[in-house]
Amino acid sequence: MPTIGIIGGSGLDNPNILKNVTEVEVETPYGKPSSPIKVGNIGNNKVLILSRHGLKHQYTPSEVNYRANVYALKEQGATSIIATTACGSLKEEIHRGDFVVLDQFIDFTRKRANTYFESFANGINHAPMASPFDSKLRNIISQCIGELGIPFHKQGTVVTIEGPRFSTKAESNMFRQWGADVINMSIATEAILANELQIPYAAIAMSTDYDCWKDDEPSVRWEDVFKIFEQNAENMIKLLVRVIENIE
Repeated sequence: MPTIGIIGGSGLDNPNILKNVTEVEVETPYGKPSSPIKVGNIGNNKVLILSRHGLKHQYTPSEVNYRANVYALKEQGATSIIATTACGSLKEEIHRGDFVVLDQFIDFTRKRANTYFESFANGINHAPMASPFDSKLRNIISQCIGELGIPFHKQGTVVTIEGPRFSTKAESNMFRQWGADVINMSIATEAILANELQIPYAAIAMSTDYDCWKDDEPSVRWEDVFKIFEQNAENMIKLLVRVIENIE
């Protein structure tokens, strides 16, 4: 039976969705993860839910212990990981509320721990990263989004910045010139670590704003990001439930 880890899965702890719920406190060689792990079932599959920024959203993107989060899910038996995230759109055609099934990232972070291989004392390890998002999971997600009728994009490149500040207009335009489609502060780090641990990983990004490149739109504010994400949270939950039920 598959065990699916969910990172950032707000709303899935609703008792009407997750069955047979328990909570596990986990310690890892990298410290404690951001939150206890909720364990339960959706359909025939076991589900592990971890809140990326903590239960009270108390951790900034740079403070999140990404290594502990991903390691804890693997330790608890995750056979795949699906992440959800808010993102800013860097393309006119990616509208507020659209979902993007990410297929590439650009890592623009600067100071976070983003590898398990800090030493080669026990052997050289350069993890392949050409295709960091699992194609099988991405296909299942795309099929399920299509069935639900949610506006979405089958692929997209995310640029992950350090944060917690948002971009300058010059940076936002530079990322557009690089070919990035959306921008956020977490996904590249998680994808790297999941790939190093050889856990299939996919991410569903929800566009909430246009960052600050678009002159006819107000620059992004956290309050606006949260508002759009809350308005579309029900769609995200429906999608995650359907995806989990379709993973074999």
